[in-house]
Amino acid sequence: MLVAGFPAEAFGTNCFVVAPGPGEQCVVIDPGIGVTDRLDEVLAEHRLQPAAVLLTHGHLDHTFSVTPVCGARGITAYIHPDDAEMLADPAKGLSTDLTALFGGRLEWSEPEDVAPLEDGLVLKIAGLELLVDHAPGHTRGSVMFRSPELCFSGDVLFKDSIGRTDLPGGSLEQMMASLRDKVLTLPDEMVVLPGHGPETTIGRERARNPYLREALEAPRKGW
Repeated sequence: MLVAGFPAEAFGTNCFVVAPGPGEQCVVIDPGIGVTDRLDEVLAEHRLQPAAVLLTHGHLDHTFSVTPVCGARGITAYIHPDDAEMLADPAKGLSTDLTALFGGRLEWSEPEDVAPLEDGLVLKIAGLELLVDHAPGHTRGSVMFRSPELCFSGDVLFKDSIGRTDLPGGSLEQMMASLRDKVLTLPDEMVVLPGHGPETTIGRERARNPYLREALEAPRKGW
């Protein structure tokens, strides 16, 4: 599998290009702010043709370039239904401060072709098979994309940390459940490519990430 990643111009959001190999079709994960030129360079370098855009969640720093990337190629954007409203109105996922930052300067249009993601779905696109894990907490519709060796964790899990839960649609209780039921069940050797920051592994985070220790110790609800 070919994986090429680079940070966006704003917020350091990681954009990933994933393909079976050079010269193949690919998927683009989380095209954020100001990524289109660098994305074109990566696609040309590896002779790749995008077949779809996959979104780990609906926050603007992960979706900003989805419409130009999809529109230029006539491809579909995939997002969980619980976050789809943010593709129509990005302000629904922003805090008051962030809305003020972008408000008045943001020209936005929703992608023409949007398809839903659901928990347990196996996406078979561009010669790839990626399992979808619905992992709410950062947002209601946060997902991770998983191959046998890799986990694209979005803002669910970072090296030494997790995504914030205080924005609209966030929930610390849901995040703890997602960490316990979706992250801690993964094998230690699995490489994690997060939405921000450097790569890590499940084993490293199991040993060092304080939020995963907290999730392990948190009581289950409803038992």
